[in-house]
Amino acid sequence: MQNSKKHSISVVLPCLNEEETLGASIAKAKEGITKTGLDGEVIIADNGSQDHSVKVAKNAGARVIEVMRRGYGAALMGGFAAAKGDLLVMGDADDTYDFREIPLLYQKYLEGYDFVSGNRLQGNIDPKAMPFIHRYVGVPILTLALNLFFWTGIWDGHCGMRLFSKKAYHLMHLTSLGMEFASEMLMKAKM
Repeated sequence: MQNSKKHSISVVLPCLNEEETLGASIAKAKEGITKTGLDGEVIIADNGSQDHSVKVAKNAGARVIEVMRRGYGAALMGGFAAAKGDLLVMGDADDTYDFREIPLLYQKYLEGYDFVSGNRLQGNIDPKAMPFIHRYVGVPILTLALNLFFWTGIWDGHCGMRLFSKKAYHLMHLTSLGMEFASEMLMKAKM
């Protein structure tokens, strides 16, 4: 069991021109934080949006961090560096993850896991959310490969919704600036 210290959550969403889905993602993230009973914040790590993403984020009550260095990993690392919470949640700003499920990830943290990854392959998936080939071929095969080489114990190696302690994040020493950041995280989380 983790210690009984009162935690706080920082949900960090990388953003590049996400004005159409950003408001819904922020609202769900705020609801998820509230459901945990913890204090928290939503950070939008903006990576140079040319649309109204920054305005949408601010109007929705998120804190916007401008990350000049380009890339998915760079944006997340910029957001994590600015985070006030001792627990970090990452996901995408395109409304593909239901952040109202943050309490499920937090419960696993309370059970003793410093790193928790979502699993899109269990439960209900909107038929339009993931193409057949990804759900039944691509994701399972890539997850199998990840587990063969690194035995991560992860069931969905490409789920981008994750919760981890800030301490665990610092121990991973992540360096990838692009999309490979997500895979590097899974490999190093096991170490």
